Amino acid sequence: MFQIPVSDMLGLFWFVIVWVGYTLYADRREPRTQSLRAVMHRHRYTWMQQMLLRDNRVTDINILRNLIGGVSFFASTTLLILAGIVSVLGSTNRAIELVRDLPFAARTTQVQWELKLLVLAVIFVYAFFKFTWTLRQFNYCAILIGAAPHGADDGYARRTAEVATHASKDFNQGLRAYYFSLAALSWFVSPWIFIVATTVVVVVLYAREYGSHVLKTLGAVTSLK
Repeated sequence: MFQIPVSDMLGLFWFVIVWVGYTLYADRREPRTQSLRAVMHRHRYTWMQQMLLRDNRVTDINILRNLIGGVSFFASTTLLILAGIVSVLGSTNRAIELVRDLPFAARTTQVQWELKLLVLAVIFVYAFFKFTWTLRQFNYCAILIGAAPHGADDGYARRTAEVATHASKDFNQGLRAYYFSLAALSWFVSPWIFIVATTVVVVVLYAREYGSHVLKTLGAVTSLK
């Protein structure tokens, strides 16, 4: 542990605090009304209400199939990234020499290098679990659509929309891991750049989920219904 500089530990501490703190803020049980999560939940609820009134639900299944395809892509890509991280662990010395040649890169020991790779591996393992759980939840949603009665049923529509929203929440958490992994890459250059990159990532995420133009547009569409 003493082979790891204080600056690296400070950067890692800031990274964990910011990620966990933002996740607790954004994914609380009751989402804030003016957020992408809340607005999209209202659209999913409307979708499920319309689905119950349709005799032919092929359109709804095709929508779910497209969603599942996107999640499957990220799940398989995450496995490839994990395989790449494991292979880099096997050539630590060559990788350290490569990073040392980068301008402004801090000197890195083998312990520091392996810690950084381990953090990256944990990030993508977390993302993989999120994506695979999302796939299962979308499968449950497909079953609910297949078993849905014909005719208006507010309770059924609400529950089905909640399952879809929970799946979307886990998918967003997996995507969020990708964003933070980009910040973690800057750690290989400098722990101070790592801190700055982590802060920039959370600012970008907040701006997109709570202040983006698409949020205003989606909210306006919801208010017109």
